[in-house]
Amino acid sequence: MTFDPAGIAALDARDPLRGFRDEFQLREGLIYLDGNSLGARPRATAARIAAAVTEEWGEGLIKSWLDAGWSTAPLRIGDKIASLIGARPGEVIAADSTSVNIFKALAAAISLRPDRTVILSESTNFPTDVYMMQGIEAFSGGRIKAVRADPEAVLDRLDADVAVLLLTQVHYKSGLVRDMAEVTRRAQQAGALVVWDLSHSAGAMEVDLNGARADFAVGCGYKYLNGGPGAPAFLFVAERNQAAMPVLSGWFGHASPFAFEEDYRPAGGISRFQCGTPPVLGLAALECGIDLLLRADIREMREKSLRLSQLFIERMELRCAEFGFEPVFPADPKLRGSQVAYAHPHGYEIVQALKERDVIGDFRAPDILRFGLAPLYLRHADIVDAVERLHEVCLSRAWDKPEYRLRAAVT
Repeated sequence: MTFDPAGIAALDARDPLRGFRDEFQLREGLIYLDGNSLGARPRATAARIAAAVTEEWGEGLIKSWLDAGWSTAPLRIGDKIASLIGARPGEVIAADSTSVNIFKALAAAISLRPDRTVILSESTNFPTDVYMMQGIEAFSGGRIKAVRADPEAVLDRLDADVAVLLLTQVHYKSGLVRDMAEVTRRAQQAGALVVWDLSHSAGAMEVDLNGARADFAVGCGYKYLNGGPGAPAFLFVAERNQAAMPVLSGWFGHASPFAFEEDYRPAGGISRFQCGTPPVLGLAALECGIDLLLRADIREMREKSLRLSQLFIERMELRCAEFGFEPVFPADPKLRGSQVAYAHPHGYEIVQALKERDVIGDFRAPDILRFGLAPLYLRHADIVDAVERLHEVCLSRAWDKPEYRLRAAVT
């Protein structure tokens, strides 16, 4: 890939997604490489939230549950998300948090495999996924076992005891992309169901849940979907599995919530996987991010993210090879999500020094520098500039300051 300024400028000039950057609030000079943790804010979000607060809530008050579509927002937005992840209308609900939706999906899958006792995942999965497994184990009194296997051998652990396999499509540290169709096939062949965590793939690359015959999937709304901090998450339940009785049987999952019946009677379809009252303001912000993504070509987004990652890798080899960065991402681009990550003994300090230079990445313990590559608002020139600033931080040892060694509560 050409590194001269003219060549980089040409890449950005012919980028079919270049117009989307102007639709995000990003100040000049800032290089934001943390969209895999919190997506940038779409410019349209502020006006949408203002309208929801001043008009729908302020003027419409309780009438807005019907007049402004508050009550149907989880289904409406769920259908929009479905089109991004290869699902059908009526198979996705926008609701709750990723952690809560993992619990819902695991519990539903277990209920569909009552003769099996194991929830299986890989040992390096994102912590909340494993925590929810452990919570179910504790709640069941040990009848259900939460088992973690080596990432390379997790599929070999599939046996007649495994009720459900929980995996992340794109690993949160390494960015490794799992073959959804093949993993699902092997799990189902062994009699298990699969729950996919799409938090680092939805909105960044092509996902085809129905093409893979996936059973359940979850994902968050605040990363590549650009829904804002703490945005509602989503839950996919394949139509064939929607008869499962939800363990979290909240009133919005009732067949007639406003009949105020004494006993729970589940709604039909995906609606039964709702729980409490929809978070209207969070859903309004999320819908702005979703609508923006729906205007983009996901294949062009994937192609661009791979170009950005390859450029980042090549620039790191050229400018920072001497400083001890160890790649922890797959060498094969097809197996790489929309991020790159490096291990370094001073990873935390380097990330802090970069923030002082307007390059925002993030750190993941114990020693991982992680750089997200959101294709809608990043330019090729941003990647070149980011690596140059990293080179300067390392060459000058600017990271070697006492204040950079103090670990913050949020990294």
